[in-house]
Formats: sequence, C-alpha cells, structure tokens
Amino acid sequence: QVQLVESGGGLVQAGGSLRLSCAASGRTFSDTAMGWFRQAPGKEREFVAGLSWSDGSTYYADSVKGRFTISRDSAKNTVYLQMNSLKPEDTAVYYCAARGGSVVYYSERLYGYWGQGTQVTVSS
Repeated sequence: QVQLVESGGGLVQAGGSLRLSCAASGRTFSDTAMGWFRQAPGKEREFVAGLSWSDGSTYYADSVKGRFTISRDSAKNTVYLQMNSLKPEDTAVYYCAARGGSVVYYSERLYGYWGQGTQVTVSS
C-alpha cells in the first residue's frame, strides 16, 4: 500500500507561482513512478507531469512545459510540483499518483495510488 498526501494548493493571481508537495509512504520508492494529474470542472483528469523514482527522469504535458517542474526529495519521500507563470486555465484540482515500476505513463488508469487532491485556483 502507498499513502499519498498532497499540500500546497491555493489561490494565486495569473503569472504567480505555487509549489505543490506530495508526501509518500508505505513502499520502497526505488521502483515507483510518480505523477501529477489535474481535473478542471467539467473536464477529464489529465496528466501534468511525471517522475521515475529510479533515475529521476521527468516528463511533462505540452501545456506546462517550461512553466512547471517536477522534482523529488528522496530523504523525505516527497515529490514536488513547482508551478510558475500560472494561467487561469491551470485552475483545477491537482492529484498526486503513484504506480509500481519505473515507467511513467500518461494515462491515469495505470496509476493505482492517489492522493486526496488539492485545489489550485488562478485568477485573471
């Protein structure tokens, strides 16, 4: 079992920044892929960024490349999502997810563990 707890959401003006955190526990993370997903009202949940814990490789949706950065702190078993240059269209509930294995997939269906989500609201 894996437990994921997100934090760091909030309200920010367009152009601002936020950092989300996902504290993970419950398994050996050397063979785990982590992902950040988001779901806006009336839309499907979508992939935002992912990280392979084994080698630190990172992956991003085109819509956030150059603005968002996913990183990890292995000592704390925590994954971060630094979000800069935020836009109103980034408004969503952001979820942290994990799956066994080192491959990062873009499909939410391939992640078996999810956090409770944290709201990010970007005002124009």
